[in-house]
Amino acid sequence: MASYKPGQIAEKTVETGVAKANNPWTVAVVLGFLAGAFIALGFLLDIRVIASAPKEWGSIATFIGAAVFPVGLVLVLIGGGELLTGNMMAVPLARWAGRIKTGAMFRNLAIITLSNFAGALFVAFFFGHVLGLTETGPYLDKVVDMAGHKLHESFLQSFISGIGCNWLVALAVWLAYSTDSIGGKIMGIWFPTMAFVAIGFQHVVANMFLIPAAIFAGHFSWADYVMNFIPVWLGNLVGGSMFVAGAYWLAYLKKPHSAVHPVNDSSQAPSSTATTPLSDHA
Repeated sequence: MASYKPGQIAEKTVETGVAKANNPWTVAVVLGFLAGAFIALGFLLDIRVIASAPKEWGSIATFIGAAVFPVGLVLVLIGGGELLTGNMMAVPLARWAGRIKTGAMFRNLAIITLSNFAGALFVAFFFGHVLGLTETGPYLDKVVDMAGHKLHESFLQSFISGIGCNWLVALAVWLAYSTDSIGGKIMGIWFPTMAFVAIGFQHVVANMFLIPAAIFAGHFSWADYVMNFIPVWLGNLVGGSMFVAGAYWLAYLKKPHSAVHPVNDSSQAPSSTATTPLSDHA
């Protein structure tokens, strides 16, 4: 199975970002809905596992919940989906590389934000509220407790938490692009995703499921949700577009400036500027 060096991953990610930005809006909406639902299902699994764990397990239960959450991102990247946090890395990298326009980038992010929200809300309402998977006994207690902790963070705390989250999630996507092996992709996705959940960073799409699930159960308000959504969305954007896309663009894709050499003699031919091959950086 093929594996790729970092410079090759960067080139592959640019092509992926271009394709995402050029997707017809109908395709983007369908894939965005699926991705939002997949992440919500992974979070629902997390909640069902940790809420029923004995209290004596302490942080072990949190670790187990974090270990099952990545199933959602696996479904997105292997099954097919357009996830906002992944697009916040791949599409800006295509913009950094000059392959798409800024307007196309923000158009894609807007469409995927709305369609991810629809998918996550579907799971929260029908599986969480109507079916009752998040509204009974310890499951409701856990949903309200987790949502409350996220809502009670300040704007700055939520923003910084969002940066940390998508630094890891975007790296999970980056690692998934590093191999053509299904097993390799799953391993690359699993550990960074598990890390962000165990740490407790805020993921804007996961919150699209968690906080509405608590709201449907009669806790908190939509105004509370909006005040969480804004800083987490911005933090996730910075984490993906700057700490992953921006960093790797500088390392592997940015064209070096031509060196200016003094010419002592008019008969001298100007020296050519050599460009370092991309593979040398990998």
